[in-house]
Amino acid sequence: MKTILNVIWLVLSGFWLFLGYLAAGIILCITIIGIPFGLAAFRIGVHTLWPFGYMVVDRSDAGAPSCIGNVLWLVLAGWWLALGHIVTGLLLCLTIIGIPLGIANFKLLPVSLMPFGKEIVPTDQPFATR
Repeated sequence: MKTILNVIWLVLSGFWLFLGYLAAGIILCITIIGIPFGLAAFRIGVHTLWPFGYMVVDRSDAGAPSCIGNVLWLVLAGWWLALGHIVTGLLLCLTIIGIPLGIANFKLLPVSLMPFGKEIVPTDQPFATR
């Protein structure tokens, strides 16, 4: 079931959301200070290509730098990317087949708004550390 949902997701919204994250990552990597933000955009962008079977968990070692990074991320790119997830999620929820995909878009909102201090792990290993 995960594979079917991932393929439908890729066609309907995953690829387009990935392009948004890719553009944000490239723009953020222009300056040396923006490289950590660009890498976060690339990491989340890859997750948006194939989200079913993975989940986002909080990192226990995240501290004040993650909080500061999240505030800067929110201003620089987070609200744009979150807006993309909201619009795509609402459009997908208009059809019965798109409802699980719309819900998946809404589940990606927290990580698109505040990616620092979070980790993407397979659903069968939610407590694995990398």
